[in-house]
Amino acid sequence: MMSNTEVNSCRAVERLLSIFCSFAGFCFLFHRNNPNMKYILTLLVILSMLGVGVFTEGQHGWKRINKVEVSGFAWKNCGKPDAAAVMRTLSVSPDPISIPGDMTASASGSTSVELRAPLNVNVTLEKEVAGFWVKIPCLDELGSCHYADVCDILNQLIPPGLDCPEPLHTYGLPCRCPFKPGSYALPQSDFFLPFMDVPSWLTNGDYRLQGVLGGGGEELGCLKVALSLHSE
Repeated sequence: MMSNTEVNSCRAVERLLSIFCSFAGFCFLFHRNNPNMKYILTLLVILSMLGVGVFTEGQHGWKRINKVEVSGFAWKNCGKPDAAAVMRTLSVSPDPISIPGDMTASASGSTSVELRAPLNVNVTLEKEVAGFWVKIPCLDELGSCHYADVCDILNQLIPPGLDCPEPLHTYGLPCRCPFKPGSYALPQSDFFLPFMDVPSWLTNGDYRLQGVLGGGGEELGCLKVALSLHSE
């Protein structure tokens, strides 16, 4: 049984996963049984989808999954031609990716403006049901949600004054706002994805996600992600 502090921390991480899959391509995976609250860098575009599904009333809570396979991963930018924040490359393997299991990932992106607080994100998550795409509602700050300030969530996860987790620290990648203008790249890296708990309303199927990053009253970037999920 998890404490209230652990539950709140997990929810904060799940929110971050949903947010950053929409524009950054990187994420921190929080292992819910880790008492030291260590964050392992991985591609949030994949793991954020573990926090979504078609919600049915009465299915609150979390469940332990024995195995998840993520397949058919695809992505594309959906922002304006002159978008400030752009994903340049994003690669994950193998296909399918098994959780728990090993994966390899690399990514790169750039921003032509400083990304500073408040930095908002609008996330739209959909699941294919009987040939139609059904929007997943915002539930406990997961799903199709508006996040008013990503910078505040980052500060909750990694308080100012602490070093950024590996491998961000090794490659000199920032983990808090502001993000200075420039290019950012995560070289090909290997990760182990551990067992995890997920919302009890998680279901198998095909998913697609769109995330729009905004700040200062302007749209800064947009990213679309698609994948299939099968859990046991």
